[in-house]
Amino acid sequence: MGKKETVLIVIDGASSTVQIAETISSALGGYTVVLRQAESFAGTDLLPASAFMLGCENPGPASFTYLEELLGHINLAGRRCGVFSAGNKALEYLAGLVRDSEAAPGEPLLAEGGVVEPGAVQKWLKTIFA
Repeated sequence: MGKKETVLIVIDGASSTVQIAETISSALGGYTVVLRQAESFAGTDLLPASAFMLGCENPGPASFTYLEELLGHINLAGRRCGVFSAGNKALEYLAGLVRDSEAAPGEPLLAEGGVVEPGAVQKWLKTIFA
């Protein structure tokens, strides 16, 4: 039996972001999911991940300082990724972060009010893992 692919989810820890990340994690049944708070994220967390996802409630959270620096100086060309948030401004911020790294993002996932239906998550995941 082959090893499951790993998906890394890095979040800011806001309650809305945690709820969205938990829904995403549940939808990734065929993968090993590693959920990290941004303040405990290390660059080596990206190494085993075949895909990564970033979520925050507001643009530029202090806990994302290291992540911003890393993604500005690392080439992740073609690595699958996704961004999610409860707010449009945070989605724009996150899309800019992954653009700098040249990762291959799917469509952004907007979960207004911090709530997202599992069906919407499945549809979003298809834009990443197509």
